[in-house]
Amino acid sequence: MSSQANQPLPEGFQLENYRILRLLASGGFSFVYLAHDENETPVAVKEYLPATLALRTSDSPLPVVPEENLPTFRYGLKCFFEEGRALASLAHPNVVRVINFFRANDTVYLVMRYERGRTLQEHIHKKSGPIREDWLRSTFAQLLNGLREVHSNKLLHLDIKPGNIYVRNDGNPVLIDFGAARQTLTADGLKLPPMYTPGFASPEHHRERAKLGPWSDIYSIGASMYSCLAGTGPPVATQRMEKDKMTSARKGWAGKYSAELLDTIDWCLRMNHLERPQSVFALQKALLGEKEPGFRGEAPMLDRLKDAIFRRGQR
Repeated sequence: MSSQANQPLPEGFQLENYRILRLLASGGFSFVYLAHDENETPVAVKEYLPATLALRTSDSPLPVVPEENLPTFRYGLKCFFEEGRALASLAHPNVVRVINFFRANDTVYLVMRYERGRTLQEHIHKKSGPIREDWLRSTFAQLLNGLREVHSNKLLHLDIKPGNIYVRNDGNPVLIDFGAARQTLTADGLKLPPMYTPGFASPEHHRERAKLGPWSDIYSIGASMYSCLAGTGPPVATQRMEKDKMTSARKGWAGKYSAELLDTIDWCLRMNHLERPQSVFALQKALLGEKEPGFRGEAPMLDRLKDAIFRRGQR
């Protein structure tokens, strides 16, 4: 079945004890709705409905799944449900809060706390002028608190990008859309091919997926920070494997940001996973200026002079 236009649930539809208000987002894999619970509290409801496997028309809320697609659809359904179970166990201010998950309409729904704000991607595109270094460091250091919680629960996100980083109205960031978080850090191996976004995905996302680990999410964090400088992500990792034409952060934004920050971004974007920060904690220390990136060594004299001038200008 080729990808097709699934119909979202209509406004006013009663789903368990949630009333659908409107569609928030849609993709080839799922719909996300704004809804109210029985207490009129707003929530976000994510619905599993892959367009390549199932079709829902306006005639019925139940999707039609061709017989040849049933095994794949049901396997994805099970994984989506297990994703809800795993995320419901996480309670961290920098990770989206899953408050309920259930089966209905021959599919599965995740109910999440509704957050007010905008994605980092929207922030980048709507921001006039460069993003301040202190904001960049602070925002990503806070976000990494959430990612540490994810990793400590033996999960990987595997699709970190500016569109999946939500900045609340109070400025606090939150990791959203864990559609790729089915990969665990156990020895069980891969259960589903990971979903990822080219440019923000590490080399091991594309090849040798057995090497996926915390350092893979760290590559994506580096790519997201890079996009804050460039307005877009770095080149796709497969292209970098063939011939790396990426402009390093150190070269592209020297004098505009501190050498320390630029080196940290480049550290995250190393092609060899063993040359990146091996833990979120190591990256946090570098972002907070508590530890120099291990690969850096002594910067050339001219770079150190530029960095000193930059730091003086920031005071």
